Amino acid sequence: MTPARLAKYKATLACRQLDLTIITDQVNKAQNIAALIRTCDAVGIHNAHMVNPACSLGELKGTALGSQQWVNLVPHTHIDSALKAFKNQGMQLVSAHFSDVAVDYHTLDYTQFTALILGAEMQGVSKAAIAASDHQVVIPMLGMVHSFNVSVVAAIILLEAQCQRQLKGHYKQPQLTGLNYQNTLFCWAYPKLADFC
Repeated sequence: MTPARLAKYKATLACRQLDLTIITDQVNKAQNIAALIRTCDAVGIHNAHMVNPACSLGELKGTALGSQQWVNLVPHTHIDSALKAFKNQGMQLVSAHFSDVAVDYHTLDYTQFTALILGAEMQGVSKAAIAASDHQVVIPMLGMVHSFNVSVVAAIILLEAQCQRQLKGHYKQPQLTGLNYQNTLFCWAYPKLADFC
């Protein structure tokens, strides 16, 4: 462990956002989930929630290029349990979903506690998730195709969230503290020893 590497871990953890997350609603391709995890890491998301991924977490190792070790993956057997947990925390639920009530994704305030719900490409966001959502958002498109890949949708919306949060100074105020911080730093710095323990 070099001092530079340790400093990188600490700087990264200081930017982790506990009040911004994603929920994958039946996203069923390992490469899409892996891309979502990489995006989560890039924008500082600490926990990513997955409802019934068809792939195993082991399948992600080759496609996520190691990013799965930097983001906590929280599995859920059903969307209802994830939605209830976030509602109880006071998070705004935002579905990436095309509908008559959907608004341009730029118009939302992502500096609030936010969970972005992303559906599988064929089925989209489930009816239960749509019903529980506070907002539905779309990305305006000018071409002939009607949708982006789910991982691209996440990247576009989460980069907007990152921009808003940077402007408000969210990344300058560490959210990951105490034992949670210490445990995460230990797992990052000594992954084999952490697995053994």
